[in-house]
Amino acid sequence: MSERIESPELDPQVERVVHDCRIVIDRDLCVGFGDCIEEAPEAFDLDEDGVAVFTNPEKASRSQVLDACATCPVDAITVYEDGVAIIP
Repeated sequence: MSERIESPELDPQVERVVHDCRIVIDRDLCVGFGDCIEEAPEAFDLDEDGVAVFTNPEKASRSQVLDACATCPVDAITVYEDGVAIIP
């Protein structure tokens, strides 16, 4: 009998499923330029360390969220659709 391995809980500050996409913020890559915030201020903010985190990405449109992710100059935000990275 095989043992089922549960996936770890997602950290909602850095990984979310939004508009049918899994979006991951790499806290080690983010340097806090804030371009994502300019594109989708309701979706992202900087935490006390100056690193991007999610706020309410569900309130932004899909195109706003994807544009915000794509604007990251250091590619710290990855967007997966159907398991395939579409951004960057």
